[in-house]
Amino acid sequence: MPKKILIIEDNHDLAHLLESHLRDLSFQVDLSFDGMDGLTRADSGNYDLVILDLMLPGLDGVEICQRLRRKDSYVPILMLTAKSSEMDRVVGLEVGADDYVTKPFSIRELLARVKAIFRRVDELTHGAKKDLPSVIRTGDLVIDPVKRSAHIAGRSVDLTAKEFDLLLHFAHNPGKVYTRSQLLDIVWGYGHDGYEHTVNSHINRLRAKIEEDPANPSYVLTVWGVGYRFVDT
Repeated sequence: MPKKILIIEDNHDLAHLLESHLRDLSFQVDLSFDGMDGLTRADSGNYDLVILDLMLPGLDGVEICQRLRRKDSYVPILMLTAKSSEMDRVVGLEVGADDYVTKPFSIRELLARVKAIFRRVDELTHGAKKDLPSVIRTGDLVIDPVKRSAHIAGRSVDLTAKEFDLLLHFAHNPGKVYTRSQLLDIVWGYGHDGYEHTVNSHINRLRAKIEEDPANPSYVLTVWGVGYRFVDT
């Protein structure tokens, strides 16, 4: 079954150009040209990816991304931005976007990013179903890769998409040490060199949610001078 993509972009020419190229790759594509309509479609449709412009009439891309990430269901988000400052790119990642492309961009680059997102999602979900138990248990921590949910001591943990992806990847590879650059490549994908602080901030927030004492973590451990590892079960 072809993957279904929603493009939320107020530039009609660009939206239709992206639609044409994505349809050439056999994706199903829907278009929305303003924020409120885009959020409604994203909420009601069963999409495999949302391509989301940062600057939109009605509701901006950051707010749409934040609202989608509050939902139980997970949809990958590729954010488009005409802004080029580091802060704008970091904000997109921090609110839960899976990747970003800065305008102007080449169609080839955008298509490569779309394919990379689908590959990462497949590796993090379908790979988990095939190779690991449906539910991962470590101490009081319970992770369900299929439902993309986590519980600690019976309490549901509210994780963003990237926090969950980090946790799931760690849980798949207990005891293995990862540098920040490796985690960026695995969880965020290529193109984020120099954004190691994004990993740090996500690790800190993840620890605050799953650790009894975040200053002395029991699950996501620091390997000084190298990076991080998950407790070896």
